[in-house]
Amino acid sequence: MKTEDYFRVGTVTKTRGLKGELQVYVDFDGLENIEFTAVFFEVAGKLVPYFVSTIKYPMTNTAYLVLEEVDHIDKASLLVKKDLYLPNKLKPVKDENEFTLMDLQGFIAIDENHGELGEITEVIEYPQQIIASVHYKNREVLFPLNAEFIKGIDVEGGEIYLALPDGLLDVYLEG
Repeated sequence: MKTEDYFRVGTVTKTRGLKGELQVYVDFDGLENIEFTAVFFEVAGKLVPYFVSTIKYPMTNTAYLVLEEVDHIDKASLLVKKDLYLPNKLKPVKDENEFTLMDLQGFIAIDENHGELGEITEVIEYPQQIIASVHYKNREVLFPLNAEFIKGIDVEGGEIYLALPDGLLDVYLEG
């Protein structure tokens, strides 16, 4: 099983109770609309399937997951901080008009104070936020992609307009 045949849906944040229930940070929109009987965890570089007993979505971005064979906190604790994956065939087909922050890779980042920063070489999704990476003045610079910093996106032109906080770029350029 190769990870490129699967897509990441979240990360186990902690155990719940003593009977092996897991709390999952879900960062994939619409997971509650996908029917699945197994999830996959990356263990020692390989994807290992676990069958789902129950899954509940008590609030946005949170799931409570009970897996068959994981019936004690000791077994569950081995899965904490691990990412969950589902097969690509379960991934909903995205409408071509549906644009997400993950689609910004390859766009040119332009800051209102510093001008053109360069092409976004990578968009990294963390549980709490999405980060963009650009090479600016021969250094890798990372910045969050959020509503506070994004001032506009020209999808046809392939540009994103930003207002990065004062001093953010200086942190990367010093030294």
